[in-house]
Amino acid sequence: MEDDAPVIYGLEFQARALTAQTAETDAIRFLVGTQSLKFDNQIHIIDFDDENNIINKNVLLHQAGEIWNIGASPADKAVLTTCYNKTCDSRVVSCASVWRMPCDWETGSSHESPDDSAHNPQTLELLCHLNDSAHGNASSVLWEPMGDGKRVISLVDNHALLWDLQESSTQATVSSTVTLEGKGQLKFTVGKWSPHHNCSQLATANDTAIRGWDLRTMSQIYCIENAHGQLVRDLDFNPNRQYYLASCGDDCKVRFWDVRNVQEPVKSLEEHSHWCCLRHSPLPTHHIHAFLLGDRALDVL
Repeated sequence: MEDDAPVIYGLEFQARALTAQTAETDAIRFLVGTQSLKFDNQIHIIDFDDENNIINKNVLLHQAGEIWNIGASPADKAVLTTCYNKTCDSRVVSCASVWRMPCDWETGSSHESPDDSAHNPQTLELLCHLNDSAHGNASSVLWEPMGDGKRVISLVDNHALLWDLQESSTQATVSSTVTLEGKGQLKFTVGKWSPHHNCSQLATANDTAIRGWDLRTMSQIYCIENAHGQLVRDLDFNPNRQYYLASCGDDCKVRFWDVRNVQEPVKSLEEHSHWCCLRHSPLPTHHIHAFLLGDRALDVL
């Protein structure tokens, strides 16, 4: 298996959003969200068969707008969140919402082949919005990794908002916030909730910097000032090694960090072209280290 070539899955539209479906324990499954200004956007449900080195997929419609971030509930594999752009009063606004997949998408009750489902996709059900206009535009939503699906964090400009989900995720209220302070108009661009340390830590990126936060005190615990030469695009914690964090940026590099010593990366990969999204496999495996999402392709490292 180690000598097999990377598996690449082509997308009809450009994509910038990728997440692992951690509530699915019997398959290696990822969700990809597309960006299109002319057509209805899509959620691609990607199953990777590591024994045969092949990919199977299903497609759902996301008619609310182009998807910039996607997250999957750790407790219910049918529930997910998206951050998306839509036009309101002749201006573009960034919104965040919680959705539920159709109950029969996985059962094959439509009697269609996987290829046919891409041409006749089903639509997501809206559960609730995670919008707080007082703080700005949402850039990403992060689920509590080991939780019961009732807590999420949304990154809204220079604020991180901790939400409590109620009534089967149909209602949401803000319980606490943390603010990124400094010179200029700082904004969070991406974040990742650590599955380790009782889910008490959060990593965020703004511009070329990566910061760690303690959610118990809402205070900063580490900072990597120049983690990448250009904008940090994505972050992900290794689910099997508690101190290891991966990042990718516009400098075309993928870097791996030990958050106990952030002076230098543990490893840096430079042989890849532009990547916008990075995710570790949610299941323990020796064959898959990470998934990388480019403009219209998914690469398995």
